[in-house]
Amino acid sequence: MPAPARTRCAWARDTFAEYRCYHDTEWGVPVHEDRTHFEFLVLEGAQAGLSWATILKRRAGYARAFAGFDPERVARFDARRVERLLSCDGIIRNRRKVASAVTNARAFVRVRETFGRFDDYVWDFVGGRTIVGRRRSAKAIPAVTPESEALSKDLKRRGFSFVGPTIVYAYMQACGLVNDHQVDCYRFDQIVRRYRQA
Repeated sequence: MPAPARTRCAWARDTFAEYRCYHDTEWGVPVHEDRTHFEFLVLEGAQAGLSWATILKRRAGYARAFAGFDPERVARFDARRVERLLSCDGIIRNRRKVASAVTNARAFVRVRETFGRFDDYVWDFVGGRTIVGRRRSAKAIPAVTPESEALSKDLKRRGFSFVGPTIVYAYMQACGLVNDHQVDCYRFDQIVRRYRQA
């Protein structure tokens, strides 16, 4: 007898396998590794005005283009490297977004120089613990919260770009600063139980 189908968040139902895998294994899991934080800042900034599926399909291309999401290396990219990236097939070839990734790498490095780790800096905006959303439907999930507005404002002050409060909230959801899995999604309880101390 086949196992019962798992209930997922509305956005992860009836979609391609990589999308479901991302939902099932990554989205909402608390991140504490700086390179992963930088990866999602790059990817969420690239998503602006596009679908997440569009970016997810190019994730490997972004990893190749941006030195495996090593912020120290990306911070050293010069204007010629940016020009080369604009001819790269594996990413969204938008000049402002590509330049923003380099700008953000430099700002990221400065944050680490101040706080030791970007992780320490960013988790302070949620008091060191995942905010549990307890959303009953996709419509109940906000686009912006006071925490994303505060983080957005501070990131901009520190020289980051493409970090408006909506983009920042998507980043917070991706990196588990917020658990916005719907309460009927099988991942909601898994994340709450496993990462109580995140």
